[in-house]
Amino acid sequence: MKKQIPIGQSDFKEVREGNFCYVDKTLLAEDVINSSGKVLLFPRPRRFGKTLNLSMLRYFFERTEEDTGHLFKDTLVSHTDVFQHHQGKYPVIWLTFKDIKVQSWEQCRGKMTELISDTVIRLVPREETDNEKFIPLHRIRQRKADMYEYENALKYLSEYLSSEYGENAVILIDEYDTPVHAAWENGYYGEIISFMRNFLGGGLKDNSHLFKGVITGILRIAKESVFSDLNNLRVYSILDRQFAASFGFTEEEVKTLLDYCGIPDHYETVSRWYNGYLFGGRVIYNPWSVLNYTDTRPEIPEPYWVNTGGTGMIDRLATQGGRELREEIGLLLEGHAICKPVYESIVIRDLEKRDDLLWSFLLFSGYLKAERQIDYEKWELKIPNREVHVMYREMVKRWFSVKTESARIENMLSALKQGDAETFEFYLADTVERVLSVHDTGGPEPEKFYHAFVLGLLVWLEGEYDIRSNRESGLGRYDVMLLPRDRSRYGIVMEFKKVNERKKETPEQTLEKAVRQMEEKKYATELQAAGVNKILKLAIAFQGRELWVRQG
Repeated sequence: MKKQIPIGQSDFKEVREGNFCYVDKTLLAEDVINSSGKVLLFPRPRRFGKTLNLSMLRYFFERTEEDTGHLFKDTLVSHTDVFQHHQGKYPVIWLTFKDIKVQSWEQCRGKMTELISDTVIRLVPREETDNEKFIPLHRIRQRKADMYEYENALKYLSEYLSSEYGENAVILIDEYDTPVHAAWENGYYGEIISFMRNFLGGGLKDNSHLFKGVITGILRIAKESVFSDLNNLRVYSILDRQFAASFGFTEEEVKTLLDYCGIPDHYETVSRWYNGYLFGGRVIYNPWSVLNYTDTRPEIPEPYWVNTGGTGMIDRLATQGGRELREEIGLLLEGHAICKPVYESIVIRDLEKRDDLLWSFLLFSGYLKAERQIDYEKWELKIPNREVHVMYREMVKRWFSVKTESARIENMLSALKQGDAETFEFYLADTVERVLSVHDTGGPEPEKFYHAFVLGLLVWLEGEYDIRSNRESGLGRYDVMLLPRDRSRYGIVMEFKKVNERKKETPEQTLEKAVRQMEEKKYATELQAAGVNKILKLAIAFQGRELWVRQG
């Protein structure tokens, strides 16, 4: 019987005992044991298999009345010495913070203490907490403990479990930073940072009752805020070669999955839409999207991963950026790389104060890929795939929609498609007046800014046109070209020119110069070679926030 695709199943036992496919990541257990770190942090984007991997580690390590060894039958780790010596040998403390995203510290504290109390109830029999030695556990069970006792719960639990089982405990914490993100957005950042620092430090620092600790999250919260007390922490981010293939799917794993599902010919589509991530230099696919695509097999691929997460935080940070950020988003949408410093540790509250942190946030959240390291801290960053490209395109649309009605943009683009240069000029000038500031257009390279601005407006046409920028055609390099997918429609070439005020140039002279350049450099050659007969050449001259358009 063909196995089902596991959509949303994050419990290892459920996947293995049910009729589900499993992409084998069990060697993670061996690598964790062999790691020099006693406590390991794995920051990875959401839905890249963190919870399922932690669940697998739980069933690998946990000593229970039920033998869990059968769950690993025929897996990669089952053939290792590690399996023989470590499977089912340890008490395990398992916590997930993925659901703790509330609007106030009071609500957060309530959920935290409830989660910790439930964990004590699950792991410690009631009669054991009556022992005077474990009075704090008794108080936690009764939900009558003070915050100091809750903050030290991991320490108390590991001490109890170690004495009970004769083996040190394994501590697994999933999505540790979910409450931190919620706190930052809702104004109780200081309280949650203080709690998490004490909670993690109490259980993971210098704990003689700890065998291994594994933590997952999206970001590595800077050491001075959460991990200041953890001198035994090893962090393995997406930039590290170790554990690079432990989260997400490799190319080989995707090909094997598609072959099993009988759709090997879909590999190119899956690759274009869902791969492109580089973890430690290895090509990695988004597992959530690959599984959903394999399950539904749509005619037109969908942005499954992007659609499962809100982009409010990204919009909020990006909206604060000025003209340079918009230019860089434009470059990314064109398929170019941008060179930026990457900081592996982030103080969340600094995101609003430092524009340069946005790129690190986007990288580690899965919205960019680190393609090439330039020097100690700088990397070339790009949009990883078609799916994430959709997110940026929609973000640009929202930017414009805030400043001007969608109907105006639709009218402008409709005029462009029909070859109506006069109406296009009217709506483009109106949009510039509404959206841009003097500061936007007053930079050292205004042509570059207008270029990026118009490219942003053109994202609405991506389904109908192949939008190209700064490519060679004829004898030169055009600014923007729209190649219609329906070759009977207008193909469009645009050339941008700034009015040279120093030389007392008029807008008419600037437009004439742009038209002449398009003709002399034969910018329409690429369109003609593609079989487009109707060609619209547009010269666009600008001076500050004023602009003029002429059809060539």
